[in-house]
Amino acid sequence: MKIEQIYTGCLAQGAYFIESDGEAAVIDPLRETSPYLRRAEQSGANIKYVFETHFHADFVSGHVDLAQKTGATIVYGPGAVTGFDSYHAQDGEEFSVGKIRLRALHTPGHTPESTTYLLLDESGRPHAIFTGDTLFIGDVGRPDLAIKGDVTERDLAGMLYDSLHRKLMPLPDDLIVYPAHGAGSACGKNMSKETSDTLGNQKATNYALKAPSKEAFIEQVLAGLTTAPQYFAKNALLNKTGYEPIDAVMARGSQALSPVAFEAAVNETGALVLDVRPAAEFARGFIPNAINIGLDGQFAPWVGALIPDLLYPIALVTPQGKEEETVLRLARVGYDHCIGYLEGGFDVWKTAGYEVDRIESITADDFAQRHQANPNLPVVDVRRPAEFATGHVEGAKNHPLDDLNDHLAEIPRDEAVFVHCAGGYRSMVAASILKARGFDRLVNVEGGIGAIEKTGRVPMTTAAAV
Repeated sequence: MKIEQIYTGCLAQGAYFIESDGEAAVIDPLRETSPYLRRAEQSGANIKYVFETHFHADFVSGHVDLAQKTGATIVYGPGAVTGFDSYHAQDGEEFSVGKIRLRALHTPGHTPESTTYLLLDESGRPHAIFTGDTLFIGDVGRPDLAIKGDVTERDLAGMLYDSLHRKLMPLPDDLIVYPAHGAGSACGKNMSKETSDTLGNQKATNYALKAPSKEAFIEQVLAGLTTAPQYFAKNALLNKTGYEPIDAVMARGSQALSPVAFEAAVNETGALVLDVRPAAEFARGFIPNAINIGLDGQFAPWVGALIPDLLYPIALVTPQGKEEETVLRLARVGYDHCIGYLEGGFDVWKTAGYEVDRIESITADDFAQRHQANPNLPVVDVRRPAEFATGHVEGAKNHPLDDLNDHLAEIPRDEAVFVHCAGGYRSMVAASILKARGFDRLVNVEGGIGAIEKTGRVPMTTAAAV
């Protein structure tokens, strides 16, 4: 028996490849099929099943493409309705993969169809559970993403409590817990950086499993939930209905466009120019109206949060050699309509004499000097409210990146505005959005609040004073 966790940091997502005696199963695959096909070939195994723990909202699954390429059966839990061929398991139903078995345990709560898969080894002994978004390491799945009709988030939270206490907690303590996500995912709020653990340790340490009552559990799980990213519902729909084959998406998005062809394509389609270079490179020069979301950060989630329409055409500016990776990472969250990339990157555009825009970017020391000279500088902090509350520059306005477009009227246009975040990634994203909206006097503060604090020269509001 072989179990391999295939973890993708950008989405904080864990997929699983399981092999036994020439047969294999994949649990919660990402959009691209090559990692699973490659592992099957290396193991000399046929992929028999693609198990889905639920309808994912934070990424587009590779289930349909993988089934088409391998002949595997897509398996969902009870109550799932799909627009493609799939098998809906009954609670307790078992599936053989070589000499092992996977038992479907219906665990509604995160979503109504959520299902945990219990792996029984060659001897029939429980070995591991693949919990999807039902149970994380240090947390449980949020119950507010599948509200429908008369079913409220409290109803789903109650279902989740019952699922955990009736289906999972009675299982042996030495079981390995393999969740679908780790820290950084928006599908929970308190996830650990660890991507697996024993069930016994989770019983002892996971706050949600230690709740003294069902009502207390509901209150704890619902407390502090942030608004779900707007792309979640659209990704869930794609996972239910199906999507364009990934090979076609990659072929279209990986078209190399000369500066002339790039400009013509953008003008003809009204495409968004998405520049994925690091913030420092972007600041020194970029195509006018381009938006910067760097590949080196939480790229896919921020794309999902900031580009509301999955069907919107996107033209890419990437670092050399990162073109296909960018198209793939967009496709993982349902952005399938890339029209191509600027061949040779931004330097080719600049060398050809096309118009270039810039954003002033300064060090924290420079900011401290300017702030000392004028303590009333307009400062926009684009961190989330909870981050802002832990301490911020005195007088700063909190306009979180997630909903920046809702606060444009509150940001001055007639004077320099200093933008910062925690470390410098989000502030350049915000600055690029503001620049595209007509804000010309923007100054990005490199290193964010961490660097500003280290100067010791900028008055700060501490958490105790908030």
